[in-house]
Amino acid sequence: MKCLILASGFGTRLYPLTEHQAKALLPYKGKPMINHVVDKIPPGIEILVNVNIKFEPDFREWSGKQHRDITICVENVRSDEEKLGAIGSLNYWIKQKNITEDLLLFGCDNYFEFDLAKFMSGFDGRHVLVAIYDVLEKGNARQYGVVKIDGNRIIELEEKPAFPKSSLIATACWILPAGVFPLVSEFCGGERKDNMGNLITYLIEKENVFAYPFKEKWIDIGNLEIYHATK
Repeated sequence: MKCLILASGFGTRLYPLTEHQAKALLPYKGKPMINHVVDKIPPGIEILVNVNIKFEPDFREWSGKQHRDITICVENVRSDEEKLGAIGSLNYWIKQKNITEDLLLFGCDNYFEFDLAKFMSGFDGRHVLVAIYDVLEKGNARQYGVVKIDGNRIIELEEKPAFPKSSLIATACWILPAGVFPLVSEFCGGERKDNMGNLITYLIEKENVFAYPFKEKWIDIGNLEIYHATK
């Protein structure tokens, strides 16, 4: 198994903090935001971090200070308009790095306190596993992918609904079996490559996608208000 951390975005909702610094490297609860993911990854798993060329030097400097090897995967994009999108980046690096192992996938702005070992033990090796979280009130779910589950399967995802049907949301914490990589490539043949929730919707039309519910703390550090209020 490998791990890919998505960090090539330009963090425009965190401007002006991210005009000259990558979102993933902003200090958060005492260390760079990305380290709240990296520090949880078991030692035997290779970590790849996809970044844009604008912030490549900063990520190179950061990776040199870590206590393990980290592969920096650089996309030749310098602006938000040029970016590949979250799923576009996923597909690009699966192909560029010839990844054939199952893949842990995280958004760099996900702060979570659930036990990663338990999350990984819930993966059956054949189906996508998505960590899901209850934000408690439907109104709090409007900015996320709201899921409907049947037992331990995700059977529906509605992206950023104006009137959420529930308060249960999908986080950017996934495990992808290598067997679904062709479906990721198929999905990227369309136009909507940025939103991770759209890929879940696509996948559940093709096969089972399983949910990993957790109750430990989780924060999507998506804008200035959340960043300042929670750090």
